Amino acid sequence: MTDTTGRTAGEEQRARDTAERFREVYGAAPAGVWAAPGRVNLIGEHTDYNDGFVMPLALPHTTLAAAAPRTDGVLRVHSGDGGGSGDGQTVELRLDALRPAPDGGWAAYPAGVVWAMREAGLPVGGADLHYDSTVPVGAGLSSSAALEVVTALALDHLYGLGLTRQRLAQLAQRAENAFVGVPCGIMDQTAAACCTNGHALFLDTRDLSQRQIPFDLAGEGLRLLVVDTRVKHELGDGAYAQRRAMCERGARALGVHALRDVPYAHLPAVLDGLPAEHDEPGVGTGDGPDDRPGDGGPGVRAVVRHVVTENRRVEDVIARLDAGEPRAIGPLLTAGHASLRDDFRVSCAELDLAVDAAVAAGALGARMTGGGFGGSAVVLVEEADTDTVTARVTEAFAAAGHPAPRIFLAVPGAGARRLR
Repeated sequence: MTDTTGRTAGEEQRARDTAERFREVYGAAPAGVWAAPGRVNLIGEHTDYNDGFVMPLALPHTTLAAAAPRTDGVLRVHSGDGGGSGDGQTVELRLDALRPAPDGGWAAYPAGVVWAMREAGLPVGGADLHYDSTVPVGAGLSSSAALEVVTALALDHLYGLGLTRQRLAQLAQRAENAFVGVPCGIMDQTAAACCTNGHALFLDTRDLSQRQIPFDLAGEGLRLLVVDTRVKHELGDGAYAQRRAMCERGARALGVHALRDVPYAHLPAVLDGLPAEHDEPGVGTGDGPDDRPGDGGPGVRAVVRHVVTENRRVEDVIARLDAGEPRAIGPLLTAGHASLRDDFRVSCAELDLAVDAAVAAGALGARMTGGGFGGSAVVLVEEADTDTVTARVTEAFAAAGHPAPRIFLAVPGAGARRLR
């Protein structure tokens, strides 16, 4: 059973178990237990750091944090093995010694949140934190954002800061950008902080305006599947930053603040007007009609085309949902995957196989979700076709010699909240 906040009986038990584990680790009861979800992005990929549009929804998979304040300037973090990144060891850090740590391991994410809050002048002291997570790590489902946001929410409550959910998301993003060293946009943290049960979140990442879009697929006889390819990705390995740099170079070449400002109607002329020589040194030399560098990364024309068309696809998905035509979003999902695969070059063989096998088996549409280079795909199916599509994707992975994918339903859940 699920209540109006998205809380389930199973999550209540997890909260009790997490509190008890905190007591075992730290020798005292926590002040509370909080939760933040992973997310899938329905449409709008690699648009958030281009001031564009995104449309994520929260998953029922969550990271829980039991926490208590400290008065000695020490931060202690501990993670269980319930899907989390930790190794069962407690990491102890001094607040006055916190410095950006790109190679700081999983503990850098909560440490970065504390650092970002203190850098912003917020009166945050030490804390003991224990985490338990069911968000798959490296699956493109924003396990890092869930960890950051649940930490921010716990600290907000422990120290009575009264921060808005969007402010919590911004602080969590700063932790990942400036402390961990991943140049992500604001989407993942906003989804973890602000999504609501039964809705997808339309976010304009320029002005941070939001609209909750009703997303009751079950009521329409539809299902949204997540196919976790089990191919792990690391967004801090340089490929993600390279894509962002190419987008920024495209904006400079076009004389706009961000690629969001390129009108869809003018896209062909805009692409024709880009100079032929625009590949960064060390990225590769464009040698094809789309100016793709020789190392497989995208050129400026390709990234411009993806971002502009992807923003339009977000708007088209919203229009179809508003019109009560959820089945009509399927082809837009598949078109988005083709753009991510061919223009943005962030797909992989396993993601392409998941999408192709699902569509061939009768899915209405499918696309990779998340930053790419591995991770997961989302698949829109008729309820009656769920088992068939699941079986066909699994069979295709086996035939290709890939490990079996993990396939589960994506049911839009609630954002970050206090459980105890």
